[in-house]
Amino acid sequence: MNRLRARSTRWIPLLALWPVLALADGVAVRYDATTAPFPSNRWTVPDFGNATLRRVNLPKPDCAARPSDCADIDVINTLDGFSTQPRFTVPFTGDIDPTSVGSDSIYLVNLGDVLTLRGFGQKVGINRVVWDPPSKTLAFESDELLQERSRYLLVITNGVRDASGKKLKPASFLDGRDPQQRELRDALPMARGGGRNVVAASLFTTQSATGDLLKIQRRIKASTPAPMNFMVGNGGSVRALFPVAGLQGIQFNRQTGTAPAFTPSFLPTPALQVVPGAVGQVAYGRFDSPSYQNAAKVIPATDTLTGAPRLLGSETLTAQFFLPAGPKPALGWPVAIFGHGFTDSMYGAPWTVASVLASQGIATVSINVVGHGGGALGTLNALPTAGAPVQIPAGGRGIDQDGNGSIDSTEGVNAAAPQTIVSSRDGLRQTVVDLMQLVRQIEVGVDADGDGAPDLDPGRIYYAGQSFGGIYGTILLGVERNIKAGVPNVPGGSITEIARLSPAFRILTGLSLATRQPVLLNLPPTPERPVPLNFDENIPLRDQPPLINTVPGAMAIAELLDRNQWVQQSGNPVSYAELIRRDPPAGHAAKPVILQFAKGDQTVPNPTTSAIVRAGGLKDRVTYYRNDLAFAGNPGIPKNPHTFLTNIGVAAAAPLAVAAQTQIAVFFASHGATVIDPDAGGPLFEVPIQGDLPEGLNFIP
Repeated sequence: MNRLRARSTRWIPLLALWPVLALADGVAVRYDATTAPFPSNRWTVPDFGNATLRRVNLPKPDCAARPSDCADIDVINTLDGFSTQPRFTVPFTGDIDPTSVGSDSIYLVNLGDVLTLRGFGQKVGINRVVWDPPSKTLAFESDELLQERSRYLLVITNGVRDASGKKLKPASFLDGRDPQQRELRDALPMARGGGRNVVAASLFTTQSATGDLLKIQRRIKASTPAPMNFMVGNGGSVRALFPVAGLQGIQFNRQTGTAPAFTPSFLPTPALQVVPGAVGQVAYGRFDSPSYQNAAKVIPATDTLTGAPRLLGSETLTAQFFLPAGPKPALGWPVAIFGHGFTDSMYGAPWTVASVLASQGIATVSINVVGHGGGALGTLNALPTAGAPVQIPAGGRGIDQDGNGSIDSTEGVNAAAPQTIVSSRDGLRQTVVDLMQLVRQIEVGVDADGDGAPDLDPGRIYYAGQSFGGIYGTILLGVERNIKAGVPNVPGGSITEIARLSPAFRILTGLSLATRQPVLLNLPPTPERPVPLNFDENIPLRDQPPLINTVPGAMAIAELLDRNQWVQQSGNPVSYAELIRRDPPAGHAAKPVILQFAKGDQTVPNPTTSAIVRAGGLKDRVTYYRNDLAFAGNPGIPKNPHTFLTNIGVAAAAPLAVAAQTQIAVFFASHGATVIDPDAGGPLFEVPIQGDLPEGLNFIP
């Protein structure tokens, strides 16, 4: 017996060396204690309070040297799974041929929703491939948004070749003693087929993304709020309802500093005459909305299976109404909630569309987004042609988050340090909560004139929103069951991708890279970009050939951008797009929608809008404004078409703005049944979009 033990002992060093010997004559995927294909459930721990039955558990680096990474990981490790649009990284032991990488040699297999097995067996390809020679790492994305709360198998086959054209060698990646590796071993039969051998694999679980807002929606629907209060003028003594014909103007004293300091301006009352006489009255009411954000502007994580977001208080919001002229319908006016954009407020874009909507008998209502509209001390002074001025709380939601004494146009929409990776995720989600509460207020009855009868029809509530309003509006349309139709205008997702691709917002990405420790900026200032916020992430757009990275520091920036998108997926409109029509939540009906966007949008670039369309299966619902053709025919048209819906102040663009608004108004007036072509068969609007979705930027130089 001792001799047998001695013989077997002699084999132990050889067995330990077996993986090295097996790979000595070829390239393989690299696995070791800290390196493996990512994502993988090896970086999770069991958590049976979550819908995925897991929680992320990424290891931290040296936090003294990399404090920003550690702060990010503290947030990431509250998530219940990996991104639904992940950036995969696969390390190799040697060089590979990037041209051999594609959806036939690397792919994903959906193993189904963790609790229901929905989606089991679906195969997903890859896109946006990058090969980094110095680190011998391959990076890519899934070709489509992955299903949330689901297990996926990443399959790497010997269709991938090394630099000399040889097939990859099988990697030693299974350890029967590790429960998570046993799960991977059991899943491998799903990867067979296609005549190619599997040489490496990874098993991972995607995060929950939409569940929190659906839970909050059900909670709001179960409540019966107090009616909206319109006695808000002059400290509560005057009803804030003003006939347009008897209104000289409305002065907006926006709080812009904590001293306090105010900046006066006048609201654009002439915009209400785009269709003369269509708007009969302007009104202001206040209501309480449940608040789920803490002082850092974060919605704290809770268990996604057994828990629910915690109610942390309430906020009194101001709502602005434009009521049509003429006899009110028996059930009240049909009403469109209109969402304003980033840096704007309800005192901007909603005014530009109210007249056309009113011409079709549609009332308009709006609120301020979290962090927008100036500080809470701001006021409106309504100036009637007869009678004394009436002062109204303006409903500003901005705060002095950085402590410098000023309140910027978006200050408070993003999360505060050290949770800056959350960005606007929870500002967007809280705004959606506020809009769901606004819907509930309309359902219980809105009586602006005080005659005891509802002024708005609770069965005919619609939504339209521009830019940021299209972004949170897409989320709203996915989770609010009683909005009957919607028109997101120029939305995009994710916010991370918008900021990366947009010339208007790219500086914000540079600022975030500059303020990290260590700094991630990888390019010096240039004459074209003199501000020292220059960087090159070297990430390809979709459907391009594999890219070989030659930019030092680019891979680290790409990893950060991926982590940002991962954390922010529950505030990404792409995550909610399929809930609108293709796969509504239980108890919800599919909604008729139009998605309006423009070729060459420089603020919300085309690829980010196409991501929403692809995720929601909404291509047949796209109205595509060809700004390239409009500009070629009239140089008075702005090169950046982002505000084509609201450009009533630009003479050349105003007719197109009214045409796009009319499409929305007719759509809502028909209860979502009629979609008109804004230019009646002309070339400037494709209804629906023709050809492939735009995946390039298409900017007019």
